[in-house]
Amino acid sequence: MIAKLIPALVALLALSSTASAQLENADPMRGESAAMVCAACHGADGNSAIPNYPNLAGQHADYIYEQLQFYKSGERANAIMLGQAAGLDEQTMADLAAYYATLESEIGETPEELLATGRAIYMGGIAEKGVPACVSCHGPGGMGIPSTGYPRLSGQKTQYTIEQLQLYRSGERSGYGQAEVMNDIASNLTDEEMQAVANYVRGLYPADVAAQ
Repeated sequence: MIAKLIPALVALLALSSTASAQLENADPMRGESAAMVCAACHGADGNSAIPNYPNLAGQHADYIYEQLQFYKSGERANAIMLGQAAGLDEQTMADLAAYYATLESEIGETPEELLATGRAIYMGGIAEKGVPACVSCHGPGGMGIPSTGYPRLSGQKTQYTIEQLQLYRSGERSGYGQAEVMNDIASNLTDEEMQAVANYVRGLYPADVAAQ
């Protein structure tokens, strides 16, 4: 996996540098105005009411900016988002990203019957399958790491997370950013394991991790 990770990191660092420069001049107030068209799918407060559409509230600005670029280029395939991103210039992408980063993300609940399995995978991985712990890239509270391509997962919609893991596993989501890393990881996860970890991050409260 390390051999595959290095080229992805090099490409990502170049994109992150561009994102950082653009985000320095981002205006959340302009982003709020531009986000009106996004509210139907992602919620007026950045928390989606649709199970398979992601929450954007509290997500890292550089991650949102980069994903919008991937949608616009077609590297990340999604017909709806291709249409939405097609008309966005880099400044508007940066403004949107800066705005959503200021919002407070909702946190859901993890069903009791999935809690132990989800926590075990997230915190410890699955050694016999070569699956690394999610915590190593997404942090103990699921907050991700800014400027690395590893997004916040805490509070994310369960169905959306499951669908993205399935896209990584099938290879439909690949070829950009950290996708290749996730392709390898997801290829070793069963549907049941994906469901458990997706439900775990849905209810992962960053402030409560230390108490677990």
